[in-house]
Amino acid sequence: MSLTYPPIMRREGFETFVSALPAVTLVRQWRDDSVAKVGGKIFALLDRDPGEVWCKVSDMSFDLLTELPGIRPAPYFARAGWVAISVDAPLGAEDVEAYVVEAHRLVAAKLSKKLRQQLGLDLSPL
Repeated sequence: MSLTYPPIMRREGFETFVSALPAVTLVRQWRDDSVAKVGGKIFALLDRDPGEVWCKVSDMSFDLLTELPGIRPAPYFARAGWVAISVDAPLGAEDVEAYVVEAHRLVAAKLSKKLRQQLGLDLSPL
């Protein structure tokens, strides 16, 4: 059986998608994983190509998602509320993309106000 991977679960699609989000930097680290950062903080990564998308989620999403087949607590990152989403998960590509966008928002919100402003993420007046 041949699995069809959504674009976000392949390196080119993942990197293209996350690069379109504000103030994102991409690096390749560990086993050549594609790692997406905002303000120097990781919010999502692609573990292998093709592979799993790992991302930060809310506490409630963590509890709900890890009950689904094909989604597990992300190794090394689970204590910080990260999940690893495989192609076997009952989520469509749009759902995975929405979780990555939310991961970006969650991590960006934890950055200092000054850094958010420097990155153009916090447009509220001083």
